[in-house]
Order: sequence, then structure tokens, then C-alpha cells
Amino acid sequence: MKLRRILGSVSSLATEKLSSSSSSYSSRCPSRQIFTASQRNAGGNHSEALPGKHIEWASLGSVRNSRFASGFSPLKPKPLDSIMDLDRAKTKSPEELTSIWDDYHLGRGHIGITMKAQLYRLLEQRAAECRYFVIPLWRANGYITMFAQVEAPHMIFTGLEDYKARGTEAAPYLTSKFYTELSETKDLVFIRGDVVFTSKLTDEEAKWLMETAQSFYLNDTRYKLLERFNKHTHDFEFKDVLQALDMPIL
Repeated sequence: MKLRRILGSVSSLATEKLSSSSSSYSSRCPSRQIFTASQRNAGGNHSEALPGKHIEWASLGSVRNSRFASGFSPLKPKPLDSIMDLDRAKTKSPEELTSIWDDYHLGRGHIGITMKAQLYRLLEQRAAECRYFVIPLWRANGYITMFAQVEAPHMIFTGLEDYKARGTEAAPYLTSKFYTELSETKDLVFIRGDVVFTSKLTDEEAKWLMETAQSFYLNDTRYKLLERFNKHTHDFEFKDVLQALDMPIL
């Protein structure tokens, strides 16, 4: 079955209510002097987020042949040492680094998450075989459907309807990068998400999307759905995703 038919059936179940509202936090958390000066002064500037013209998606093909979005080519992201002082980070415990990373990104239009190195290796291994998925994002009167793509160490999200309407010109709503520089010494992988369109996603929604997408790679039961979408598309049912997330079938 062609991916176009799968995406069409998925979107027919979704209640498309793209909201123009966005949320922001009124205060910033202290950087605790571990982040570089350029990052502390960056504020909520989204100019470094990846613009759509740098997301080169191949023409729509079948998931089974891995032709969809195979041309993904992001801008070179900032290295971790331009975001935080790695020498100072070496003196911190994993628990301290996790707290600092999460707090620093609150209310900045950026999302900060961490995971254990072993979990990232599992995600990376599974993403090499299953790169794409669809995730419903619940809102007041229904949900919109997001399309996720993993090209380790990157994960990107865009609206399913935007992709169907614009194809290779569709821009991501959210991009994320996994940093593994301290995975050996601290057993931590840092994840930074950047909301490209704050009119389409709030910080809270972006964090939920990142964590939910990761859960479909790391939870064995949920991974079966992701694997079915990529390898056995004729058996894939979007309602199974809704049930896994305890969402009603509209």
C-alpha cells in the first residue's frame, strides 16, 4: 500500500483544528553559569530554527522502500560546546546536569530533555529501520495529526495536512537534536527542541510531541505500531495509535 493512501486514511480520522494561539512562559530560569554567553543572550529568537527550504523531502513514495523524506538535510546545528561550558559540565553530576538543562530551556521557545545513553542507542537502532510515524496531538475539540521523521541525531515534526498540501515545500513545526558528547562520561544524552512556528505549537505541546515520539521507539508495545506503519503498512490502523494514547476515536 502506498504511503499516500495511509496518510489519506489517517487524516480522514483527524479533526483538523490548527490553532493560531501560542503560549509562552513569563519567566526564564537561571542558566547557573554553565551555558555560554551567546546562548544566554539568545532569548526567544527563533532565527536559528531550521527554515523549510533546508528540509529537502523526496517525492512521496512508499514507507517500505524508505523513499519518503529520504532527502532530509538540516542546517548544521550548534555544537553542544556552544550551548554549554563542557569543562564546567564535567564537574556536575548527571542529576545536576539534567536539572540545569531542563530549567534553562523553559520559556525560551526551546525544549530541553535528557535521556539515558542506553535508551538513546535503542532509539537510534530502531529509527534506522523505522524512520516515520504519525502522532495525534490533542486539542480542545479534537486533535491534529503530526508527521514525525527521525534521521539520527535529528527528529522533525510537521503537520500531516501541511505535508499533504505542500509536499516537499512543507516546513517543520518542530525540530530536535540529540547531543551525545557526554554519553560516555555522564550516561546522558541531551535533547534540544526548537519550535519553528510558535503560532502552530506551544512549548508544552512541543515537549509532549518529543516525549511521545520517543515512547513509540522505546516502549516495546508501542514500537510494534511504529514498526507496522513502516514495514507492514497494509496492517496499520490509526485507531490503534489513538487507543495507545488513550484518545477517543472521533
